[in-house]
Amino acid sequence: MSKIPFVTSIFRGLYQVNDKKLERNLFGLTFKNPVGLAAGFDKNAVLYNELANFGFGFVEIGTVTPKGQAGNPKKRLFRLKDDQGIINRMGFNNEGLTIAIEQLKKNKGKIIIGGNIGKNTDTAPENYTSDYLECFKGLHPYVDYFVLNVSCPNVGSHAKLDDVEYLYELITEVQKLNKELSVSGRAKSRPILLKIAPDLNNQQLDEIIELVAKTKIDGVIASNTSVNRDNLKVSKERLLEIGNGGVSGQPVKERSTKVIKYLADKSNKAFPIIGVGGIHSEKDALDKINAGADLVQIYTGFIYEGPSLVKRINKAILDQS
Repeated sequence: MSKIPFVTSIFRGLYQVNDKKLERNLFGLTFKNPVGLAAGFDKNAVLYNELANFGFGFVEIGTVTPKGQAGNPKKRLFRLKDDQGIINRMGFNNEGLTIAIEQLKKNKGKIIIGGNIGKNTDTAPENYTSDYLECFKGLHPYVDYFVLNVSCPNVGSHAKLDDVEYLYELITEVQKLNKELSVSGRAKSRPILLKIAPDLNNQQLDEIIELVAKTKIDGVIASNTSVNRDNLKVSKERLLEIGNGGVSGQPVKERSTKVIKYLADKSNKAFPIIGVGGIHSEKDALDKINAGADLVQIYTGFIYEGPSLVKRINKAILDQS
């Protein structure tokens, strides 16, 4: 429906807040506002032009893997209504790199696009880096920044991705390719961010801070879904029925904010942070920003609250500025 011209202008009037005070300049990009849509919603880069009309400052597509894959068996997405959360075990279901590129060629230039990339589920550990490099090279001309998704709990055999030594190797290889592509004149180098889990302890977060300092990666997204199911209102029986999967939405809100605060405080705000996890209201977004996030992303909150949430957050940010 938002493809119809007059409907598009109505949506823009309803949901967009245009004010220079909302602009944020990070890693060489100018975001028209700090509220983005997290990866997972527009997996195959089909909706980003339309989503721009809802007032987002940026949209992250993906997670994209080299080959298309069906993901985990259905049923794999479950609403936790009493908890205002979601459990998912989608398993990086997407149509693959080639389809994503074809869709991104339709970009009307209305919004900053992030490319969230990962490995195929059946990729052997010795080939993980090749998967990331293939996606990086393919998407490089079409996205404005990249996210290395190494923290999703819903893909098989990802233990190696938790290893800091491997992450150093992966980041170094991706940065090397980034430099090669920009030197070749294909496109300017792209900012690269690392998406981390909300379940990391302080020692692991210290390792992330050290990793960022060592590699000079452009920033961190905190955080992905959680495997922690403590203090949920949903019954234990229902959780057993649902089975495994990552929790998003309100149940991860505080954990995600604590991770942001720890990273910002401990590193003395040495790198940009995109805050995501349980943002269902203006206050939730401001809590992330006040904890040290430079930008925020919504996903589950967008599903529960609808597109008006984007406008409300931007207005609240203006009121606080």
